[in-house]
Amino acid sequence: MKKHTFLAIDLGATSGRSVLITLSHGKIEMQELTRFPNNMLELHGKYYWNIYALYQYIKEALTLCAERKFPLESMGVDTWGVDFGYIAPDGTLLGLPRAYRDPYTDGVPDEFFKKISRDEVYRLTGIQVLNFNSLYQLYAASREQFAPLKSAARILFMPDLISYLLTGVEVCEYTDASTSQILNPVTGCFEPSLLEVAGVSPTLFANPVSSGTKVGSLTPALAMEAGLPQIPVIAVAGHDTASAVVAVPASNPNFAYLSSGTWSLMGIETEHPIINDKSCLFNFTNEGGIEGTTRFLKNITGMWLVEQCRKEWEHQGHTYTYPQLVEMATVAPSFISVVNPDDSRFANPRSMTLAIADYCRDTGQPIPQSHSQYLRCIFESLALRYREVLDMLRELAPFPILQLHVIGGGSQNRLLNQFTANATGIPLIAGPAEATAMGNGLVQAKACGLVADRWEMRRMVAASVDLTDYTPCDTALWQDAYEKYQRVILK
Repeated sequence: MKKHTFLAIDLGATSGRSVLITLSHGKIEMQELTRFPNNMLELHGKYYWNIYALYQYIKEALTLCAERKFPLESMGVDTWGVDFGYIAPDGTLLGLPRAYRDPYTDGVPDEFFKKISRDEVYRLTGIQVLNFNSLYQLYAASREQFAPLKSAARILFMPDLISYLLTGVEVCEYTDASTSQILNPVTGCFEPSLLEVAGVSPTLFANPVSSGTKVGSLTPALAMEAGLPQIPVIAVAGHDTASAVVAVPASNPNFAYLSSGTWSLMGIETEHPIINDKSCLFNFTNEGGIEGTTRFLKNITGMWLVEQCRKEWEHQGHTYTYPQLVEMATVAPSFISVVNPDDSRFANPRSMTLAIADYCRDTGQPIPQSHSQYLRCIFESLALRYREVLDMLRELAPFPILQLHVIGGGSQNRLLNQFTANATGIPLIAGPAEATAMGNGLVQAKACGLVADRWEMRRMVAASVDLTDYTPCDTALWQDAYEKYQRVILK
């Protein structure tokens, strides 16, 4: 049986990588080719993504594929959501894209809701209100008379922007566009009324296309420089979580997923959006999935807290591997302090450890006294936050949730997985860690006619990776901890 080879470019908010995806005999093989940093740039008080560095890293990956003579059938790009770039009438990229952690959106949603109510925005979009959503970024850019916006002929979300640099073709892929809070999940179109309030013309956005659409081919110049043919570039599930959900190895629809990385995203897959008073109250989001599905989920601040502590300690001369961080948390005493990982003070603090210490002090809890105690606090708090969000999901889901699938890099954290099973009280299945890249490659495979639908994709994932089961234990102890957590976050 012929092997089919695809290149997945998976760009996260802290790093990116290129991954070779090979399909053969009903199984998936993966090979990471390159890994590279993705750092925000602070310039004159504004935060940007260095899109030109990312483009260069992708060119290096393409060159490597040529050198190793990989027979690529196509490539696809997935990224984080909400951010975008501006394209001039002549096709020029108008500067670096702003980063979602730029403080220019601080307080902006409340200002926006003076013009159109929060409830109406949610009714139209079904999207969780987060200050960095594209809608509020656009409103903030319009208010500050941001020059690229004033000169733009087109706005492209991040995966589409990367694909544009590779092909010169402008598209708007649905799953990533759906994170913006300007797309109506019922109509599948952008909402002119919201863009009008934001001060942005609807003509700046192309009509969304479905995942699996061919964008174009590598430009002749890029293909020649890399030493490759003009391979097709596919608009995969452009939002990284949408790609990851493709690779959830579920055998039936009664599951919840937790995509665990810098961000944690917990949700369910539904055939239709869930937009009602309770989903609005709980601030859940309806984002696009492949094959017309909805990813009904909630964004949770995930390993960001650990990553920022780790960077801080490294600057102080203490370098830890990821397994060391887990081991340190394992030996620390349990349930000394808990925090709400989604508290605004943890969004982008100068010092994460000081922010955690301040939170504990303000809530009358002991302040962690060692790196191990900080880690234990974070891991336990994440598990308890997952329990809180899963309880909300149980109230909203149109089916009973029988198991939780943890995917992404965080699925390798055995301690946090066990904590999460204990806190939620349901069986947990961990893996694959490489769900996003797998999903990226599988959508390319579907575009080539090699797989029929998402359930065939999931069967292939389950047959290709080792999964780890976690059974809840110490549930009474964790129930007590959850009650403490609820008291703390309500202060």
